[in-house]
Amino acid sequence: MTTPDHASPEPQPPVPAVKDRIYRSPAGMAGGVLLLALMGWLGIDALVVGEGRVPWLALASLILAVPLVVAFTLRPAVFANPERLRVRNPFRVVVLPWGRVVSLRSAFSNEAVTADGDTYQLWAIPVSLRARKRASRKDARVRAEAAAGREGRGARGTRGAVVPEVPEGPLRAETDKVMDELRHLHADHERTAGPPPAGPDEVTVRWAWEILGPAIAGAVLLAILIAVG
Repeated sequence: MTTPDHASPEPQPPVPAVKDRIYRSPAGMAGGVLLLALMGWLGIDALVVGEGRVPWLALASLILAVPLVVAFTLRPAVFANPERLRVRNPFRVVVLPWGRVVSLRSAFSNEAVTADGDTYQLWAIPVSLRARKRASRKDARVRAEAAAGREGRGARGTRGAVVPEVPEGPLRAETDKVMDELRHLHADHERTAGPPPAGPDEVTVRWAWEILGPAIAGAVLLAILIAVG
């Protein structure tokens, strides 16, 4: 008698990784593209038609300025998922597990505060006081119009003017809405988090030498050219 072969279990499909929510500053990126275009135009013109030391000064200035413009305009981004927050600032990348984050606060800048008391600024989510004031004025106007519409409808009966719809909460600036989303992710993690993981769950910081290296080289070259005269 032969024993039947047991069918091998079917391989399970891999669990898809959770995609990050990516937050950037559209205004910063647009400004960076314009600055790079202007610098490229002026720098290439100086390299081509410049005489004497001008092409070398233009080259050194481009090597210094281009990485800095990229660092402060195109590079900043915030990546968030249910497990951690990754902050890509101009000169470093900070990975913040939600378990190490104490709060996300907004004042004159948006910041993440860790359990160790360290504060990391979210460059990609800048605070706009003008946008906050604009949202506050719009919220007050909508609520005033809704109140006036309800009073008018009450005075004229049920066939009066249509009352504008009033949002449940106050109107918020776009960057404040982004911070609300991050706070929801943080709160969801706190509600669903199990016991602490066995592995390391610490904040990690990596310096962006791909930005710092060329900028330092350009600064040194520019200083040498100016000193030589």
